[in-house]
Amino acid sequence: MNERASEVTAELVNLYERELPHLVHDDESMVSLLSASVYQNIDTALRIFEHGIDPTRVEAPAAAIEYARRLAQRGTSVIDLIRAYYLGQMAVLDLAIQEGVRQNRNADDLGALTRQALSGALIFIDRVTQQVVAAYEEERDTWLLNRSAVRAARVRSLLDGEGVDIGASETALGYRLRGNHVGLVAWYAEGSRPAHPLAGLEALAGRLAAARSGGVRPLFVPNDELCAWVWLPVEEATGPTDEELESALAPDAEVRVAVGEPGRGVEGFRKSHRQAARVHALAVAAGDDCDRALTFRDVGAMALMTSDFPAMRAWVEDTLGELAQEDEQHERLRDTLRVFLAEGGSYTAAAERLLMHKNSVQYRVRKAQELLGRPVAGNRLDVELALNLCHRLGAAVLGKR
Repeated sequence: MNERASEVTAELVNLYERELPHLVHDDESMVSLLSASVYQNIDTALRIFEHGIDPTRVEAPAAAIEYARRLAQRGTSVIDLIRAYYLGQMAVLDLAIQEGVRQNRNADDLGALTRQALSGALIFIDRVTQQVVAAYEEERDTWLLNRSAVRAARVRSLLDGEGVDIGASETALGYRLRGNHVGLVAWYAEGSRPAHPLAGLEALAGRLAAARSGGVRPLFVPNDELCAWVWLPVEEATGPTDEELESALAPDAEVRVAVGEPGRGVEGFRKSHRQAARVHALAVAAGDDCDRALTFRDVGAMALMTSDFPAMRAWVEDTLGELAQEDEQHERLRDTLRVFLAEGGSYTAAAERLLMHKNSVQYRVRKAQELLGRPVAGNRLDVELALNLCHRLGAAVLGKR
């Protein structure tokens, strides 16, 4: 097959143009680099078989590494890059098996050669894809930081309320400022050690945009190496649902997100971000015990209290009394009372929501009120707020007794 390397390269490039058009970008330089990458990979793979080289010691060809870096700079999904390698592997193995059948009709010989081809190709592709994906992710993080330095300066001017040309800002940011937006802050906690944090945060933004923005790309601005500001364009003035947030967070167990309320135009752009930033401050102050997704809709009032977290904790304990204990029994009582109050004091509605018998709800509400030490009716708003703080922030606002 050495004599057919150029022919096979052309066939694979045509295959990628059909199956993975994002790899070509209608750019002659990218097509040329793609061809060089494919040719060098094929040539390397054939030399492995020809000379009995250990595929685990092979380095990815220079053109393949550079092509991966260029794709990262253009924002092409790494999934397309990985898929290209496996499509190429399938095509080359198919040609190799055809050639083996043509040259050798002995079933035992052909079976042994096929097994060798399959195992060698799999090891080679695994080795090379690890290296090109690593190069892609390294370049992606570097490129994001460099690109974002200019973008962040423009965004900070918008947030500071400086006189800005909206049209020029939209062009520079690649984002429509005159529509509806939802501001978010996405981050990894300080103790997290993600391999490529900015790529992980941008992936989260992409999942949320797919669910809420109809596939329109969000505005993504790294704030530091573990935190990013995001704006989702939304057709209607509605933010992500709890289900959409949960689904977007599911692939990455360490990432967290704070969400503002939807707003319109430049002022809505600023306001939604300020709300998300307040919620982010609340989550950071609360630590790892709070929910991974917090929205201004649910915790806006709480977020205004973050300037003095110890005072907030003391206020929760004063308001809830013995009910503010950190254990499962008291958590069940707090949750039952919280739902009961949220349902307007209806035992029946609370029982339906909690999937419990009405008598059990009555018992728990009575026990919770006994621990409060005073009737809820005389202090209902404070009790509800304190219960919601416990629900959202957990141990961060609870005392151990």
